[in-house]
Amino acid sequence: MKAVRFHQHGGPEVLRLEDAPEPQLAEGEAVVRVRACALNHLDLWARRGLERVTIPMPHISGSDVAGEVVSTTARDMSPGRRVMLQPGVSCGRCAACLSAKDNECPRYEVLGYRNHAGGYAELVKVPIQNLVSIPDEIDFVHAAAFPLTFLTAWHMLMTRAELEAGEDVLVLAAGSGVGQAAVQVARLRGARVFATAGSEEKLDRARSLGAVDVIHHHKQNISEEIKRLTDGRGVDVVVEHVGTATWPGAVRSLARGGRLVTCGATTGWDAALDLRAVFARQLTIMGSYMGTKGELLRAARFFFTGQLKPVVDRTFPLAEAAAAQQRLEASRHFGKIVLEV
Repeated sequence: MKAVRFHQHGGPEVLRLEDAPEPQLAEGEAVVRVRACALNHLDLWARRGLERVTIPMPHISGSDVAGEVVSTTARDMSPGRRVMLQPGVSCGRCAACLSAKDNECPRYEVLGYRNHAGGYAELVKVPIQNLVSIPDEIDFVHAAAFPLTFLTAWHMLMTRAELEAGEDVLVLAAGSGVGQAAVQVARLRGARVFATAGSEEKLDRARSLGAVDVIHHHKQNISEEIKRLTDGRGVDVVVEHVGTATWPGAVRSLARGGRLVTCGATTGWDAALDLRAVFARQLTIMGSYMGTKGELLRAARFFFTGQLKPVVDRTFPLAEAAAAQQRLEASRHFGKIVLEV
């Protein structure tokens, strides 16, 4: 099969379109013909290399995949079935997995990150429980753009923050995959959403997704604007996934009793926290990582009925994976960048 792989860490130039061995089917698994694979920042981090993380070489990235089942040992999933893939891979046997908390499994990994080859290829192999059937009216590009970011946003807002209708939410970097998903999930829950972005075009698009007010995070002070927009109160929930660049303003934007939930650190993981503010204002700071298979299925119901709509920024052919990653790296996108295979 053809696949985009890297044999060493580095810039986008290390990505090569080349022949790779086809995945071999084993009991409990399925081989899927990839039709579309969406990019994530995880792809960039794996390619660049991470401290204390070993990436097997040569490596195939790609966590967000949609396509057709080629072969499987599952009786209820015949070849040709149109599917998207749950991007989290877990053991299925530990206490966490058996308690429907598979994203807390000690062996939990993300497809295309470490030991599980991803979707920058013509074929990919996954456990059968990672197959999610998609209706005929859902195209592969949008199906690939849905799983990771909407699962992440759903777990952050619905499960970790326990968002309630009528609350105020601040979504940082609404032009990102997680950002555009979080705006939509919060609006679906009945929250009032404020969003930040780094250009006028992105701010306009954030409004179109349902943000009632927007903040230019390169030109305006986030916390000052939030206090102005909420009459000095602040927001109930902050969706934080940017890290160092936005952390101070994110914490200061919280109302008394507010919750900040974070799932990433694209600008760095160094963040100071004044504990006096945490206990005096009774703030909650919580981490969030991916989400469970059950959560993906619940979120997918709203995707299939059109209530959640992944935003696709642009598509590239598989052979232009390096150019696609360059666009993601430069933050020129709004929503998801997708490779078509």
